[in-house]
Amino acid sequence: MAAPPYPAEKSGSKELIPVPAYDEKFGDEKVAHGDDISGEFLPGSENVTQHDLDTLRHVSDKFPYAAWLVVIVEFAERWSYYGTTNIFNNYIRAPLPAGSRTGAVIFDRANGVAGALNKKQQTSFAIRTFNTFFVYCTPWLGGILADTVWGRYKTIMIFSIICLIGHIILVGSATPVSLENANTALGLLVLSITIMGLGAGSIKANVSPMIAEQYTGKLRKVTLPSGEQVIVSPAVTIQSIYLWFYAAINLGSCGAISASFLARDHGYWAAYLVPTAIFALVPIVLLVGKNVYVKTPPRGSILLETMRVIRMCLGPVWSFNPVRTYRNAQSSTFWDPAKRSSYEQGKVPANITWDDEFVDEVSRTVKACKVFLFFPFFWLCYSQIDGNLGTVAASMKLDGTPNDLIQNLNPISIIIMIPIFDYVIYPFLRRRGINFTPIKRIFTGFIVAGLAMLYAAVLQHFIYKTSPCHDNLPSECVFKVGDDEFPNPSPLNVWIVSGPYILVGMSEIFASITSLEYAFTKAPVRMRSVVMAFSQFQVALSSALNFSLTAVNVENRFTWLFGSFGVTAWIVGIIFFFTFRQLDREEAILNTIGQGPRAGFVDEQQQSSDAK
Repeated sequence: MAAPPYPAEKSGSKELIPVPAYDEKFGDEKVAHGDDISGEFLPGSENVTQHDLDTLRHVSDKFPYAAWLVVIVEFAERWSYYGTTNIFNNYIRAPLPAGSRTGAVIFDRANGVAGALNKKQQTSFAIRTFNTFFVYCTPWLGGILADTVWGRYKTIMIFSIICLIGHIILVGSATPVSLENANTALGLLVLSITIMGLGAGSIKANVSPMIAEQYTGKLRKVTLPSGEQVIVSPAVTIQSIYLWFYAAINLGSCGAISASFLARDHGYWAAYLVPTAIFALVPIVLLVGKNVYVKTPPRGSILLETMRVIRMCLGPVWSFNPVRTYRNAQSSTFWDPAKRSSYEQGKVPANITWDDEFVDEVSRTVKACKVFLFFPFFWLCYSQIDGNLGTVAASMKLDGTPNDLIQNLNPISIIIMIPIFDYVIYPFLRRRGINFTPIKRIFTGFIVAGLAMLYAAVLQHFIYKTSPCHDNLPSECVFKVGDDEFPNPSPLNVWIVSGPYILVGMSEIFASITSLEYAFTKAPVRMRSVVMAFSQFQVALSSALNFSLTAVNVENRFTWLFGSFGVTAWIVGIIFFFTFRQLDREEAILNTIGQGPRAGFVDEQQQSSDAK
């Protein structure tokens, strides 16, 4: 019997005509059009064989409407985050400008720097590092609550209200009344950072997987109007979704552009009020899309089941000798003790409440988590654009440009580059048969991040040479006219510092976006928030590592600091590639795990039968 005709579908701007699974003339053995002798179709696919997967070009599918609603949520949340944190450095480090009660620059705005608390560079660094550390620890809370109790939608809604309260406290900390006592303002700042970190981190663990979950398409073979057969690939679609999701993140972070000018011209209370108002959009958009979102229900036992799988597999290989334990764990049979198929029928242990494919999902998740463990060294490079490079900019000739404005070149460059990568570079590589797999992309990210840090090190060397104060706090270098002090920066133009921001942006496209994609595609469906939290926790580990370097996070050592970070990124990147290049070869197989027809867990009737 011939397969029924399929209606034409659309993927992006191209019309796609699905190919029937079988050809009437040749029966089940012959694929439509007589082009390929089919083996078994891949699990979870529509008429796609391994040969199709290996030989046909892969393209992205159409984005669902609900995914764009999640993009708006992320845009508003990131505007509020970067619109506040990007001006923390000057707010904490620098004093109130002459004649100011709000932090605004009253005299010589062309070269003046907004400020408020006058707590100096190291205090600023410590508070900003704590903020980053805390924001990337709290995803654990949001991830666990979402996966086990509330689900992602409800978790995001609850913590958006908490985060909004933190923003309101932040605005209060920067009012003229608060700034009359710097210690009071500092206390309110730390309180607001804590509350906002609790909300933002818990949201962050759930928005990332939630956007990709809105896409429910399958791997399938279609024919373009040109006659070319292609594979509509969920993996490519997820990659594209996360590229645009990251564009929303960085479009939101451009809110810091207005924050810099608001702080300089109107004071910090105004600069913090705008992102607070924008964040109020988050619960509104969530309510608008309440009946549209694809929602994964929580499963309270999945974390316990995952831990039981790992414990059952570790038992037989455990040794007091850690080297022997590691070697035993590399065995191809490591996961067998947790699989139902390893036992005779009727002798399956009663505590195995899962199927074999869930064990494969746990195995895949563990492999992904090993990949994430290298990321603290990548984020160590990224962390420099948040504050230290702002201090570098403050030591250069500003010509009317706020020093903390330059860091917005990072998100702007990402927004510009993402369409180029999504529509030009990545499709070009796929057409040429070049498989730019996740491990290769992450490795490239490490190399580009290292290059950014070496650029910064060379720039700082020339600032020391050209600044009137040389390496003695060039960002605070002044000259006096009577009792008045005026900035006396290096003659180097501030826009020269744009290089590291742009290069770090490019490295994020390779490494950071890929880590989001990897966390989503390699985690079991109902544990994605926790795995995303583990991925993001690497930023917290990086902050802790950076915090341990507080003693050398001072201006007169910036050249050494940036240079050492650059070399470390290259060394770690090379080790990363040779450690995980095998995962690239397994990428297609890993992505098919859990895609076949299965309920996900053994039903109660089957469990009861096995127990008997």
